[in-house]
Amino acid sequence: MKPIIDHIQITVKNLDYAEEFYDKFLPILGFDVQRKVKATIPEHDFRVVEYTHDILCFAITSPREAFRNDSINRRKPGALHHLAFKADSRVQVDEAYQRLVEIGANIVSAPKLFPEYSEKYYAVFFKDFENIKYEIVCTK
Repeated sequence: MKPIIDHIQITVKNLDYAEEFYDKFLPILGFDVQRKVKATIPEHDFRVVEYTHDILCFAITSPREAFRNDSINRRKPGALHHLAFKADSRVQVDEAYQRLVEIGANIVSAPKLFPEYSEKYYAVFFKDFENIKYEIVCTK
């Protein structure tokens, strides 16, 4: 077995609002929004928008109605702290950064070296419209 992720599913506060961001963000990573599918399962109080790619499926889902007003905080137990996507080069990190700025992502840290992680750790950190944190990193 290899430690390869098949799919990621993230619960967002407002699915319709979040979809606007992910429709712009995921193509930066190589996703084709034309392959996006949506589903609703009323008996589970569940809506999902799924973006498919040959090597990864990424989905955003609605919260249960009981949790709709909860705040997003990456430091809560069980919460997603952040997701990091691997770039092949520093140029790709820089290009992604420019596109992230264009789509209105909340840039936490512009691309730079982070020697506290490793001598070649070059990354951009950003958040989506609802404060979920991401990173694009090159370690070459």
